[in-house]
Amino acid sequence: MQQHSFHVTTIEVEGVTPLQFFMAGEAYKGTRYFWRDHDTTNTIAGVGHALRLTASTTVRFTDIEQQWQQATQHHTATAQPPLLFGGVTFDPSNDKLSEWGDFPQALFVVAKFQLVQKGDKTYANAHYAGEVTVEQAQVLRTELEALLQVAKTMQVTTEKPKMVTYSEPQKEAYLASIANVTARIQQGEADKVVIARTLALEFEQELQPVQLLKDLLAEQPTSYVFGFEAEDLFFTGATPERLVMVKSHHAYSSCVAGSIKRGSTSEEDIRLGESLLHDEKNGGEHHYVVDMIAENFAKSCETYTVPKGPSLLKSRDIQHLYTPIEGILKKGTTILQLAKDLHPTPALGGVPREKALEIIREYEPMNREMYASPIGWLDIAGDGEFAVALRCAMTKGNKAYLYAGGGIVADSEPQAEYEETLVKFRPMLRALGGEIYE
Repeated sequence: MQQHSFHVTTIEVEGVTPLQFFMAGEAYKGTRYFWRDHDTTNTIAGVGHALRLTASTTVRFTDIEQQWQQATQHHTATAQPPLLFGGVTFDPSNDKLSEWGDFPQALFVVAKFQLVQKGDKTYANAHYAGEVTVEQAQVLRTELEALLQVAKTMQVTTEKPKMVTYSEPQKEAYLASIANVTARIQQGEADKVVIARTLALEFEQELQPVQLLKDLLAEQPTSYVFGFEAEDLFFTGATPERLVMVKSHHAYSSCVAGSIKRGSTSEEDIRLGESLLHDEKNGGEHHYVVDMIAENFAKSCETYTVPKGPSLLKSRDIQHLYTPIEGILKKGTTILQLAKDLHPTPALGGVPREKALEIIREYEPMNREMYASPIGWLDIAGDGEFAVALRCAMTKGNKAYLYAGGGIVADSEPQAEYEETLVKFRPMLRALGGEIYE
């Protein structure tokens, strides 16, 4: 890759939301992204590509890091630096065919035009990779201003799509895989293995990314909401789980494992939450994740802290056991290195990691692609945040593929695991206008 810096034009903006900006970039369809963090302090939309990085090897985190460093090594600091947004697939060694087609093992982009809403401030950037003339810089600024003017007029009022088919293509294979994996665990080959499955939906008309994002933002206010276009694919979801955040050399991660549905009344909700906090199976699953993340923070951080026990993390449809971990990074440790070391956590892969991945490749009736994988952003200064892509779907034309899974241990029951996936499908099903399993 050629070494270069970025030309950045920044405009302070009023009266435009990131979702309006995303919608105004319809001419750039296939190259847009959207991100809102779980506490709504940072919302980002990008349209077009100033830079596109891919990797198709098992060392994709390292490949992307090297490409990003090479692309930015001559860039001087700016108040609103370019962000690199993207993610990786779950398992580069899984060669099963999927509905995603020939998708790279890692895909990251710097948007041509980007809008960032941080607290009560909103900024728009135009990015150009390389040196620009005065005339080129003016053209870029004019394009950005025109995009912002269009965005101000955008009304996000799309209706939910009408579903025509709902199918569970892997239901029998999934139930059989639970029995097979449980047997392997009982034989002592692993302690825990996460097995997932797919829902396949079809609609009367082409699905609109803006409609899905709008509904997820409204319906999942405490979750990370993401959307990532890659040509004719759109990957989107509302996930409760942070993988890692780095801010001013401080690192933060979340252990989210062990779950139960929300109650229909406040009393039932409290009772269900208390039962989760004292449930041996869920507690065991949770401790696998805490131990693994703490072990990685011990290697990567000068100091780190772990609470004594989990609390409850509640979203609209489901509540989880939750333990936050934070630390001060050792010099030279980067967010992509942390993401590489942490992925997949026992909440998404299993214990021990390599054996669990081997069993997943053998029995899971699908290729996860970007499901259950890190998705997020980083900047030139080394700050950034990655969530785990859960409660998500990939859409293509009028079709949607939803993904959900759960942790299998020695005493797991196939029907109970199946019903847990139905609860985890709820956020995306609701956004798509489908029937919700209660």
